[in-house]
Amino acid sequence: MRISFLKETVKQLRLALHKAYEMGNLKNVRRISVLLMVANRSRMDEIILDWKVTRQTVIHWVYELMCEGLDSLKYEKPKGRPARLTKAQKKELCDLIKSGPEACGYHTGCWTSVLIAEMTRARFGVLYNRFYVCELLNNLGISRQKARFVSDHLDEEARRLWMEQEWPNILAQAKACGASIFFGDEASFALWGSLSYTWAPRGEQPQVKTSGKRKGYKMFGLIEFFQGRLFYKGIEDKFNSASYISFLAEVLTKVSGMIFLIQDGARYHTSKAVREFFEEHQAVLRVFQLPSYSPDYNPIEYLWKKVKTAATHNRYFDEFAKLMTSVNDAMDTLATQADEIKRLMGVYTKHLASSPLV
Repeated sequence: MRISFLKETVKQLRLALHKAYEMGNLKNVRRISVLLMVANRSRMDEIILDWKVTRQTVIHWVYELMCEGLDSLKYEKPKGRPARLTKAQKKELCDLIKSGPEACGYHTGCWTSVLIAEMTRARFGVLYNRFYVCELLNNLGISRQKARFVSDHLDEEARRLWMEQEWPNILAQAKACGASIFFGDEASFALWGSLSYTWAPRGEQPQVKTSGKRKGYKMFGLIEFFQGRLFYKGIEDKFNSASYISFLAEVLTKVSGMIFLIQDGARYHTSKAVREFFEEHQAVLRVFQLPSYSPDYNPIEYLWKKVKTAATHNRYFDEFAKLMTSVNDAMDTLATQADEIKRLMGVYTKHLASSPLV
């Protein structure tokens, strides 16, 4: 169908489509969407397939637009309440949202209320107002959240084996020999501070001063699974094998009995010097590696978030010493809160009740 629409007509049709969505008028959404596809010179078979209309219907709508203009689009509010989704359809909707927009054929990685309204129309023939969509999703236990990055190098099988086999074995072995289980990691706290959400009047974005100096306070940390102990050491230099060995050596002098250390694959965790250190102390130290690219399996990551919230979020440091003091104070406080440390262990604690050695 070779018909050219004026730019102004296309603009008015788009405004009309927006209004139809706002009113939840499914009939006009279909009609205007078809007209816009005609304006974009889409093939007739595509229009028929996308909107489940006949060729004659498309020709009729175009003819009426040519004869009556925008008056052919009537915005009568639909009588009665729009059709509701059944219980099965709501469950399917939840599954579709969980799978993500791309899996549903949309070229975006994030759901919006408008996109979900369009998806329910296309999938179930039910058009909801985008504001009602938010209420519906809330009732279904779906909330608007900030996405997070996940490495495309994840080995899901290795992660599954770690949680279902390796971790239960580590836990059983530790209980059998009375060993302590420590999760270790490092974090850097920037001199220029860190930003977080806070309350402020509308239209007045909060401002936090920053020195802009690119310097950070480095921190080694270990948290213990059974008793909630915390060991840490701050340094000003870069993380490397020597500083890691120095930290672990200090911890060995403070902990009696066998230590099971769970760490990630940072280079200085697996360097030749560090491996030699592990071999020299294998009588009191056993080391286990977390699956690659799995920071969510290391509970100390959540401790670093707590430290940043308490010590650096929306804070200004004009001197490096003040940053060090703030971070150290936060670590000192957490070191006295064993129950808080143990709560960081999350999914790892589920194995306690099922362990035959409890």
